[in-house]
Amino acid sequence: MDWSNIWLYITPPVAGGIIGYFTNDLAIKMLFRPYRAIYIGGRRVPFTPGLIPRNQERLAKNISNTIMNSLLTPDEIQNLARRLLQTERVQAAILWLLRMALDQVQLDKEQKTARIVAGILRDLLGESVPRLLKVLARREDFLEAQINQIFDQVLLEFTLSEEQADRLADWLLHVVLPPNTIRVAIVDFLTDRTIQTIDDSFREKTSGTYWVVANLFGLRNSLTRLRTYCLDEKDATNNRIEELVADLKVKGRLKEFLQNLSLQNLPVGTVRQLRKTTRDTVRQYLQTRGSDVLKGFSDSLNWEHIAVLLVKRLSNSEVVNSSLEVVSKELALVLERYLERDLEKIVIQTIPILSIDQVIIDRVKSTSPADLENAIEGIVKNELQAIVTLGGILGLVVGSMQTALLLFRNF
Repeated sequence: MDWSNIWLYITPPVAGGIIGYFTNDLAIKMLFRPYRAIYIGGRRVPFTPGLIPRNQERLAKNISNTIMNSLLTPDEIQNLARRLLQTERVQAAILWLLRMALDQVQLDKEQKTARIVAGILRDLLGESVPRLLKVLARREDFLEAQINQIFDQVLLEFTLSEEQADRLADWLLHVVLPPNTIRVAIVDFLTDRTIQTIDDSFREKTSGTYWVVANLFGLRNSLTRLRTYCLDEKDATNNRIEELVADLKVKGRLKEFLQNLSLQNLPVGTVRQLRKTTRDTVRQYLQTRGSDVLKGFSDSLNWEHIAVLLVKRLSNSEVVNSSLEVVSKELALVLERYLERDLEKIVIQTIPILSIDQVIIDRVKSTSPADLENAIEGIVKNELQAIVTLGGILGLVVGSMQTALLLFRNF
């Protein structure tokens, strides 16, 4: 063997390795580069842009189909939702939202929450409740049990105490029926026709000694004189009436009567009829005027001020703060029961709304070729480098085989 021609034996392995290495490297680079088409003389240079930039839209669709058909199937999304919506996680999220809402209410300087609450209360008591009350009052059994209970436990057992009876008797004698009012009532009662009727009746219906007195003297002159005296001597009449009330101890008698006044002293049938009458009266009143009373009452209230006080009281209430955890747990359990029943339906309805496949397509299409190249290289960088190295090794092997054939022929 002529060693002066040793380069003939070395060149094939070296050239094969270099060609194999750089050919694979160039092929991998051509997957991404050039990023844009290159034109010479108005004609696009072949293999520009790279394979992936040229087919980026189709690549996006294929990636989306692969993910949606193999990875993000409805069953997998349901499993993911179940893991995310575990009771503990949901409870923690709801508790965080409730506390954040409570903090927001406490920091609400513009009192937006109070205005909302005021509007709700105003509409509830001024509009909704009156309409509902008018409808319910048409029913025969509306508030029957409640009114009967109030009647039996309050009205039926109600009696005036000694002090209450004394004050009521005093009010009746000095305000309702003072001497002047009694005097005026006597004058109004003793008209000429009334006096004539009393006198005739007394003459006709008396007998014995009273008949003689009635027919000789009669009552006409006496009653006429009483009326004249009441008209002419007002002050004196008032004094006589006041003295007569005191002498007859009317206040004491009236006080005793008021103390003994009770519905329990009435017959059972009368009490039952009175209870039914009370129930019908209340129901009729609510049906005809109840809505107007409630609406007027609602209009007279300062709901904004009431709402501010209510919101402040609730936001600073220890009961509210301590019950947030309980409320969040109950809401989480309710949500869990709902999801156990309808999670599959929710997922099926949610997938088209979210349009995950279109999101993937749009995201891949909007990614620049350079970023796409960096992303892919970041995932399979070692694998791509192994392909390049493998190309060099294969080229070296092929070149070595060619060198071996030359050596074999020379020997």
